Amino acid sequence: MSAVAVIGIGRIGLPLVRRLVAAGHLVRAHDVRPEVERQVRAAGATWAPRLADAIAGSEVVLTVLPGSSELANVALGPEGLLVGLSPGPVWVDLTSAAPDLATRLAEAALARGIAYLDAPLGGGVQAMTDGTVGLYVGGPASTLAQVRPVLQAFATEIRHVGGPGAGYLAKLLINALWFGQAVMTAEALLVAQRAGINASTMATALGGSAGDGAFAHRHLSALLRGDYLTTFGLDRCVEELDSVLRFADDQNLPHPMLTALTDLHRHALEHFGPVNGELMAVALLEARAGTLLRAEQPDADG
Repeated sequence: MSAVAVIGIGRIGLPLVRRLVAAGHLVRAHDVRPEVERQVRAAGATWAPRLADAIAGSEVVLTVLPGSSELANVALGPEGLLVGLSPGPVWVDLTSAAPDLATRLAEAALARGIAYLDAPLGGGVQAMTDGTVGLYVGGPASTLAQVRPVLQAFATEIRHVGGPGAGYLAKLLINALWFGQAVMTAEALLVAQRAGINASTMATALGGSAGDGAFAHRHLSALLRGDYLTTFGLDRCVEELDSVLRFADDQNLPHPMLTALTDLHRHALEHFGPVNGELMAVALLEARAGTLLRAEQPDADG
């Protein structure tokens, strides 16, 4: 049993609290929104109205925040995590943040004598609810070994991928590949549909073929039901792709496909605004094609 602080009680943070409590850990939780206090208490955790209250006496601190800017504010602000946290606890960040931020966080944590891991999670809300998320961990392997028992309360796959920032980068690269699979699969189905092949028929044909993949196998059926996977914001998709693109630029690497993918998502953001939906770039393709990818083929207008 460990004393664990959870900072960030959103779609992922609340089921995270439940998983930790169910595993027998003593959990204190904090969020900038006081209205989540009732849910935290109902989950069996202690509510901390201030960040300092949450982290005091904690052995492990878990942050799970919407994105890089929120993480930087919480960690590096004048009353932030790295100001209030005393040496001793391990800080594990579960946010899908930019790799270049990891350098600043690692240096600031080291200066304060705080062990830090970047460990963004994969699988989303349902996987956290089920305790089956995957973690991509950057930082010292010895630190990971120290906190692994806590992480196993909610993660079934814990992959150590390298030093500070490697976890962030690995997760964002995986996400970029998934976004690319989604867009290319949708393009192929739009061509097939225009040629008279029903989208569901083409989706079935993809199964087990060279064109199959994680998107087609796990998520294409949702799209064909009209579900654009609304547990994640389109603006966050663009933020993630921009982070990978910036990293590739900094490394002087070619990235024509990544550039095209990022541009398409930016255009979708301009078209739809910051709505929820990981597949809104596909929705943009449908709008441009004037048709929807469904088992039946209604017009995009109605």
